[in-house]
Amino acid sequence: MAGTVNKVILIGRLGDEVKMHYFEGGNSIGRFPIATNESYTNKQTGEKVTTTDWHNVVVKNKLAEICEKYLTKGDKVYCEGKLKNRQWEQDGQKRYSTEVYVTEMTFLSTKKETSNSNVSTLN
Repeated sequence: MAGTVNKVILIGRLGDEVKMHYFEGGNSIGRFPIATNESYTNKQTGEKVTTTDWHNVVVKNKLAEICEKYLTKGDKVYCEGKLKNRQWEQDGQKRYSTEVYVTEMTFLSTKKETSNSNVSTLN
């Protein structure tokens, strides 16, 4: 393979509202967590087990503003983008974060689903 690929596709539910940050010049960034679930049956006990993974999502400019306007906690979304790693220092300790920078997004929840959905697994 001649090149490399950095591509992420997620379908999950928002774990919180979109947090917006605005900058001079009209640019903006929105951040929110998405939960994805995986279920399987434990072969030894026969019990159904569900695990949840959390993903930090970043959207920019117009897409961020659209997300802020239309998305709420519990909404189901399809996100496509790339992984980016950040590093910063806080209280003398280095901190790291892996984020999904989204370039394509589709809202999958309808208003009816959102009002009737059980979001207890997102807490």
